Amino acid sequence: MKNFLGLRGMGRSEIERLVTAAAEIRDAIDRGDELEQSLAGRCVANMFFEPSTRTRLSFDLAIQRLGGHVLTFFPETSSSLKGESLHDTAVTVAAIGAEVLVVRHKEEGVPEKVGEWTGLPVINAGDGSNEHPTQALLDLVTLKRRFGSLSGLRVGIVGDIAHSRVAGSLVHAMSPLDVDLVLIGPGEWLPNESAVAHTDDLDAIIPNLDVVYLLRVQTERGGVIDDEYITRFGMNARRAAALGEEAVVMHPGPVNRGVELTDDVVDSPRSLISEQVRNGVPTRMAVLRSLVVGGR
Repeated sequence: MKNFLGLRGMGRSEIERLVTAAAEIRDAIDRGDELEQSLAGRCVANMFFEPSTRTRLSFDLAIQRLGGHVLTFFPETSSSLKGESLHDTAVTVAAIGAEVLVVRHKEEGVPEKVGEWTGLPVINAGDGSNEHPTQALLDLVTLKRRFGSLSGLRVGIVGDIAHSRVAGSLVHAMSPLDVDLVLIGPGEWLPNESAVAHTDDLDAIIPNLDVVYLLRVQTERGGVIDDEYITRFGMNARRAAALGEEAVVMHPGPVNRGVELTDDVVDSPRSLISEQVRNGVPTRMAVLRSLVVGGR
């Protein structure tokens, strides 16, 4: 695997291989095992042109746990403020000595362009409204650990589907894995044509779901939060009570408490949000290892 730009077109076997590798690394971390230093002596640059807490910090730690050196790029203190182009910034970071680039950007397709400009392996840490593939993978790891199998799970992704790169990656990841997926949200945020089922009636479908995956409203990409949205699509105690006994709630973060989920749902035993965060480091370790040494 030269680059890890997205899950579109990735086959079932490759997705399952990465999910299995990440789950094994998570188990090794939990046991306190010594971890393979696949990145020993290698330098990985985190180039985040958008704000991030979970993704950037988990990539930092993933690189360190694999024995690599982290080169962190901060656009607000870089020469990009002096007019340096994105192309020249990427080429400069490569010339400094980075061997793998982790790229997040507000524009779709930028990670791919960076790979073309530099010739280095690139991991997409989120590009516009397109994809966020490592988030989708860690979500699959979380579900696999919880349910044992992904096949046949009934998953509802709720909210700002149109603007969400997380939803984009989850759709591409879940389709080959025989997940029974439905997209739920306001009509204007649902795809006009899609092979995936969709509805604007959360209450009608929620008793049938094993997983309710809430999305943050992307106000920076045109999403609007109002009282009607919260009433129709917010996850609250009443809706949680309508779920099956084993059903769970997920969210990629950051959570807008009182919008996508109420406090009692975020902090309930149904919530896998903290588990999603915990699985971020081993998942990103698995992707980094796969790029550098081909994975196992």
